[in-house]
Amino acid sequence: MKLVLATSNKGKVKEIKALCEDFEVIPYSELMDEFEIVEDGSSFKENALIKARAVFKALNSDDVIVMADDSGISVDVLDGKPGIYSARHAGKNANDKDNLYKLIQDIKDKNVLSSPAHYTAAIAIVTKKGEYTVHGWMYGTAISEAVGEGGFGYDPLFIPLGYDKTLGELDNEIKKKLSHRAKALELAKIVLQTV
Repeated sequence: MKLVLATSNKGKVKEIKALCEDFEVIPYSELMDEFEIVEDGSSFKENALIKARAVFKALNSDDVIVMADDSGISVDVLDGKPGIYSARHAGKNANDKDNLYKLIQDIKDKNVLSSPAHYTAAIAIVTKKGEYTVHGWMYGTAISEAVGEGGFGYDPLFIPLGYDKTLGELDNEIKKKLSHRAKALELAKIVLQTV
């Protein structure tokens, strides 16, 4: 079954391909030119649906299933920020490193070394039969320094609950079990098997 991802984020594509081995997973950018999708929803769920609907409509085919994920980190000491703005925390054209160091600075500005935090992943699936959404969460601590070279995004500042290393230090097998996206994808697989 062809599963089209409404993302061109290489880190997400790689992670989803590894977790959805039963499907032929293709980023939409391999089927058409990339286009801007305005994510103006007020929640992870709304933004995931906006992306999946836009790509499904643009593909104009009944034979595809489009999946989109919207995810981010919410830090308690920052009143849940950056939340849905995680991908553009340091500005519209910011990259992963810019966002990471901006969040570290924000935590330092609160005069703390760490704060409880959590990741949310919302996955939207759009098919000719309907629309579905699932969620996954990962809880832990955001620290005010970057530790570890692995992963992407905010991984080097996040220590999952029950661990003493950041996601940037933990190996991929452990991360697969803990990941908010992995948890959401497990639920998404159940939906995919029924559609």
